[in-house]
Amino acid sequence: MEKSKPHKDAPQDSEKQEGRSDLAEFLTSHKSERHVIVLQEFPDPDAIAAGYSHQCISGHFDIETDILYSGRISHQQNLALVRLLGIELTRFDSSVDLSGYDGAVFVDNQGTSAGSITDELENKKVPPLVIIDHHEAQNRLSPQFKDVRPDIGATATIYAQYLKEGIIKLDKTNKIHTMMATALTHGIITDTRGFIRARPEDFYAAAYLSEYRDSDLLDQIMNQARSKQTMKVIYKALGSRETVESYSIAGVGYLRAEDRDAIPQAADFLITEENVHTAIVYGIVSGEDWEESVIGSLRTNRITIDPDQFIKEVFGKDAKGQYFGGGKVSAGGFHIPIGFLSGTDDEEFREQKWEVFDDQIKQKIFAKIGASPDGSKEEGKQ
Repeated sequence: MEKSKPHKDAPQDSEKQEGRSDLAEFLTSHKSERHVIVLQEFPDPDAIAAGYSHQCISGHFDIETDILYSGRISHQQNLALVRLLGIELTRFDSSVDLSGYDGAVFVDNQGTSAGSITDELENKKVPPLVIIDHHEAQNRLSPQFKDVRPDIGATATIYAQYLKEGIIKLDKTNKIHTMMATALTHGIITDTRGFIRARPEDFYAAAYLSEYRDSDLLDQIMNQARSKQTMKVIYKALGSRETVESYSIAGVGYLRAEDRDAIPQAADFLITEENVHTAIVYGIVSGEDWEESVIGSLRTNRITIDPDQFIKEVFGKDAKGQYFGGGKVSAGGFHIPIGFLSGTDDEEFREQKWEVFDDQIKQKIFAKIGASPDGSKEEGKQ
């Protein structure tokens, strides 16, 4: 575990011990402040649940909070989660003033997948106070309180542990507590792929939450039909995929920003194919208020593949030294801004641009796995 300081002006000279008492002590030292809770650009159920839980917990310590993200919420389950539970999320853009916050809290991310908000917080000199996450360490920020556990299946599990240890006392009759437990259960289920990738801590957390969750509401959230557009993207991924060395690699062309969540769903689908252990799906995502970027998702069921290391080695870093992506056990993602080549309505140019990025991504992946597009091994590769 990382060091934390018990008060915002105290020196960081004591080792942080794992447990709710440390977070409670930290939040107590920041009583009556206003914090911004930062989610990744495209928040998943784990991020939304963790953000909502941190907001609920902060309220017990007289801390005012807002939850921000900068991308889109488009996955059917994510939309249902937010709407049915009444979770208030603010989409960040240039009109949002961050200067009024006393500090920032990063949940289910470490600033690298929330780049625009992270950069603006630094510009406004809003300090990073807290990081609570289950991904591999990214070393982008230096918060005062850091609880990063890559050996746990979901950030929601960490928050469930805080609750179980008594950071606040849950009450079955309290609607907010019920919604929080329901959201956290959904976060654990989705981030562990229905408990297939769950660790013992995740099972214990879900068992604890089962006493407080609303099972009917959870069922309604989880049983949302795929949209027609998502089905089209999955169909396109099936048609364009190249299978090499048990990797299924598919480019799906251009997508609207609101359809971005179809990419990880397509990756989830491709990995179910026989003799495929890793699926990578990517496309160029654009929108009126969205920076045109290559967005991709990786799914793997091979224990010898570390998604975080794989993506970092394949796609590298930007000019600021920040990686274009990363991951956790069995899953990862990448986000590469197109920059100067962004935009244009010219179909021929768009097609040429896609071909260039599609070829470049495949070349990098093939080089990493030591194979050629025809399935043969490259000389000297294993």
